[in-house]
Amino acid sequence: MKKLFEKTQLKNLELKNRFIRSATWEAMAEKDGHLNKSIYDFYEELAQGGVGLIISSYAFISKNEQPNLGMLGIQDDSLIEEYKELVERVHKYDSKIALQIVYGGSQNDHPDKEKMEILGPSAVENIVFGVTPKEATKEDIRKIVKLFGDAALRAKKAGFDAIQIHAAHGYLLNQFLTPYYNRRKDEYGGSIHNRARIIYEVIEEIKKRVGNDYPIMIKLNYNDFMTKNKGLEEVESLEIFKKISDLGVHLIEVSGGNISSGENMATFNMENNVNSIENQSYFKKAAENIAKNVSSKVSLVGGNKNFELMQDILNTTEIEYFSLSRTLFSEPDLINKWMTNEKQRPKCVSCNHCWDTLPNSCILRRDKK
Repeated sequence: MKKLFEKTQLKNLELKNRFIRSATWEAMAEKDGHLNKSIYDFYEELAQGGVGLIISSYAFISKNEQPNLGMLGIQDDSLIEEYKELVERVHKYDSKIALQIVYGGSQNDHPDKEKMEILGPSAVENIVFGVTPKEATKEDIRKIVKLFGDAALRAKKAGFDAIQIHAAHGYLLNQFLTPYYNRRKDEYGGSIHNRARIIYEVIEEIKKRVGNDYPIMIKLNYNDFMTKNKGLEEVESLEIFKKISDLGVHLIEVSGGNISSGENMATFNMENNVNSIENQSYFKKAAENIAKNVSSKVSLVGGNKNFELMQDILNTTEIEYFSLSRTLFSEPDLINKWMTNEKQRPKCVSCNHCWDTLPNSCILRRDKK
């Protein structure tokens, strides 16, 4: 019988348990992406709380674009030394840490976005943010692919244990997969593998820069949940999951929805009552199917709040890991609490008010700030 609290091997990386802190924007970094005491303390508290692997909030990779204020940055070498301290703080508690890297595209809410070079698969106005990107040329695409490689190499130099590519939730790589945003007629548009071509190229570039033994992870939608406009759908996405597994991605975090999904934006709006156990772990069916069809390890994200349910999923499917975030905003030490008492019920009520303030924080902890 597999257990949530047991050591596992992810490529050459040993994890002390099967719990992953999924990347979530904290809005704590400096304007230029540099780190500060708030960031250091936040991640040290997470590591102290017992999670096996922390995936950082997204870090922007280009000096020319940044989707949100307060994001981490990995756009140049000046950040490497700062991240070394962050990694050291996490490692003190036998936790591991990966850096999530992203190119935003038209999903941009930065107050200075008018001054930025915003690229997209096609010049289609963003449904939510009203930003119309410049259609990326093939040369632009080559530059973006190289930016991902540069960022991954910096992460490795800083001591991060792994890298995660953000290809979900409506950012640029996800936009290439989404027919509404990708209307290209060249080899980066049309069929599913053409639309995913940039992702395959990013993976290959990162492998070339960091080596085959460095763990590469990806967060990828299985479904955009776009009912009013054409989005990525589950049948097509399975083909991408198979391909990226063949390319050597070590861990796939299966997610769904993006900001353009509107009322169907499951990962953000939490329209189901995930305090009820039957609505928890809500991407389980899709992740289970993907895990059966790939050799990469799979992590289930979305409404993971019940220890016994996760233990059951672990032993009845091929899913190997469980990603949590909002619950850890509320209780950074929840994993340690579960180690002591498996029946511990998280304080998080899935109210989704984490985003009401900047920096982002749990409404139940704001009196402690």
